[in-house]
Amino acid sequence: MSLWLDKFPLILASQSSARKMLLANAGLEFRAVTADIDERGVQAASQLSNPREIALLLAREKAKAVSAHHPGSHVIGADQTLALGKRLFNKPAGRAQALAQLRDLAGTSHELNSAVAVAHDGKIVFEDVSIARMTMRAMTEDELAAYLDAAGDAVTTSVGAYQLESLGIHLFERIEGDHFTILGLPLLPLLAFLRRERLVAV
Repeated sequence: MSLWLDKFPLILASQSSARKMLLANAGLEFRAVTADIDERGVQAASQLSNPREIALLLAREKAKAVSAHHPGSHVIGADQTLALGKRLFNKPAGRAQALAQLRDLAGTSHELNSAVAVAHDGKIVFEDVSIARMTMRAMTEDELAAYLDAAGDAVTTSVGAYQLESLGIHLFERIEGDHFTILGLPLLPLLAFLRRERLVAV
């Protein structure tokens, strides 16, 4: 049973399997639509360097891009940045880049900035950013190679070359932050907004 109350469908401006799983598990019926934006181009044009601000900008732009084609619907945009100090990471292009990222992250703590924005008729009506602090254990070259062998092509689908809900959990010794933030969707503040707007039944 869906808890969604609005006569217009809820839309997720993402094809992320993790984000789709989170919304579905929360009992929300929705449509997933790809946001056709040039993320790196938008980021470069903004000249922003703060990881929190970049994540929020991209979440807004995704939500607005999809909202423009779906009048009446509430559209959820989301984005996540990974920062090691002042250094930002992007999704690795292949195994070599994944290995390089893991070498840099191993034995250190980094931050995941997860942003969510909701657009309605092209305007942002809600936004939030949540942060998780991730401490990766020190790893040998053999351990890194074994992880990359086991994870396969999945390492290129996530920034930092890991998916915490899968084999990536083996890389960490400590995590500070909620599960939803780590998976790329600050679900608790999003649900609080939907309740305030009387868009969900619970």
